[in-house]
Amino acid sequence: MTKQKKSALKEQEGVSQSEITNSISIKNIQRKRRAKPSVEDLVSQILKGDITALSRAITLVESKNASHVEKANAIIKSCLPNANNSVRIGITGVPGVGKSTFIESFGKYLTAQSKKVAVLAIDPSSSLTKGSILGDKTRMEDLVKDKNAFIRPSPSGDSLGGVARKTRETITLCEAAGFDTIIIETVGVGQSETAVHSMVDFFLLLKLAGAGDELQGIKRGIIEMADAIAINKADGENTKSAKIAKVEFNRALHLYPKKESSWTPKVTLCSALHNEGIDNIWNIIQDYVKITSENNYLQFKRNEQNKFWLIQTIEEQLKSSFFNNAEIKAALEKQLQLIEDNKTTPFAAADYLLGLRS
Repeated sequence: MTKQKKSALKEQEGVSQSEITNSISIKNIQRKRRAKPSVEDLVSQILKGDITALSRAITLVESKNASHVEKANAIIKSCLPNANNSVRIGITGVPGVGKSTFIESFGKYLTAQSKKVAVLAIDPSSSLTKGSILGDKTRMEDLVKDKNAFIRPSPSGDSLGGVARKTRETITLCEAAGFDTIIIETVGVGQSETAVHSMVDFFLLLKLAGAGDELQGIKRGIIEMADAIAINKADGENTKSAKIAKVEFNRALHLYPKKESSWTPKVTLCSALHNEGIDNIWNIIQDYVKITSENNYLQFKRNEQNKFWLIQTIEEQLKSSFFNNAEIKAALEKQLQLIEDNKTTPFAAADYLLGLRS
């Protein structure tokens, strides 16, 4: 009889602690949280692989507070010489394809190969409440306990590309902390799932067989960006349909022009639940890195990505500067009211507001 795996989602009976011990622990935690280490201290600890320092630095990077932004930029600048030494892997797929289960299985395989793995999991933010569940650590309950793994869930915020606003900078910090394999999990396939592609070396698309998206797979866009397609949940009764889907996706890939990297995208089967086919996916990634390193495409791609993120950063800072301007804020409220009263158009209002900064 198969022993059922315990889940972290199951409520466990609590353990009572003495009031004295509990009070002391709380005060120690509060004292540590109030302490604000300097940039130099954080950088020093990050370079030593200190996870606590890394987490604090990422929090600063994700913050919109002006003082935090200044401190975060100083940390990133100091960490930059120790970055760019990892394999960056982007993983995406439709909701329900098993991204978290796959990443846990894949991550455990890599740590068993003496790799240090950082997982940057992006959770979708609610368009209404702006909140996120950030439950990836719960779903990856085995990997989160691995001393060679680091999991950081972040909200997507208002990002349209399926990644958090500061994921690019977080990669730099993780590399400086000694993580040689960076995995970025996106919120799920959408019409603008391109941001993750612009910050990783290898783009893996997870697919399901028999889910009615075979025709979607033939369309340009997400398939065109993929360096490999892994058909997950290829086990049990799904095995036959998974093999058929593999043939269909292979045919679809022949319709695309040859990649600039000289790499031919692969289609493979896997079962994250049963740890099958995981080693083959890692072998595919290693082959890709070897080929693109030898023909210098890997470095070329990273240079192009840096240029892309320069433009993105400028656009983001201009947008932030514009909407945080006191004069713009006041004028915006008036223009919104005029639109509501049908006394102006959105386009005329936009021209007026943009003219205030010229």
